[in-house]
Order: sequence, then structure tokens, then C-alpha cells
Amino acid sequence: MARILLLDDEEALLRLMADVLEHEGHDVITSTDGRRSEERDLIMTLDLVVTDLMMPNSDGLEVVRNVRSANPGLKILAISGGGRAVSQNYLPAAQALGADDILHKPFRPSAFLEKVKSLLVK
Repeated sequence: MARILLLDDEEALLRLMADVLEHEGHDVITSTDGRRSEERDLIMTLDLVVTDLMMPNSDGLEVVRNVRSANPGLKILAISGGGRAVSQNYLPAAQALGADDILHKPFRPSAFLEKVKSLLVK
């Protein structure tokens, strides 16, 4: 199946997303920090990056820029909660920078899995 990098500083959500994807047979790498997107060798081995937008050290917008620079064809799913205003402002910005799709938190695991499946077949 696919090799997926999950980036989210909410550890419970990170584990839930990883469990959902691993149950589907995907190889999942997790990190609570967006700095993993700076690892070009890693980025070149992935099929998908799922990134939260609001994280310490390196936010999701920076992740999108890093991934697009290192591997322009790599699919990116940007996720965000943090209140209505944050989601409304940052998710469209993530798409403008190159995220292939967005998902508002909170979300159901089934909605998350559908977004992932859709991006992996594109």
C-alpha cells in the first residue's frame, strides 16, 4: 500500500489517524513536528503527507512549501481545527500553496479515510 507521513501536534489524533491508515495496510510515519518535512530523503519516499496547519516549530503552511519544493508531485492533505476562523483562513491558504485537499477538524475517521483514498488514486 502507500507510505504516508502524518504530522500533527495532537498526539491522540495522530495515533487515531495512524491506526486508521495502518488498519488499511498503509506504512505510516508519524511526527508531532512539521520539521520532518525538511527531510528531503524521506519526502522522496512518500506517497502522501497529511499535515495539521497549527503546529509548533514548523507549521503546516511551511510543510506544504517544503514538500512542494522537494517533491512537487507528492500529494498533500492539510487538516485544521483551532476554531472556525483559523480553519477558514488557513485551509484555503494551504490549498493556494499547493495542498491537494483539505479537511476540517473535527472529522470522522471514515471521512479522513475517504480523503486519503481519493488522493492516493489521483
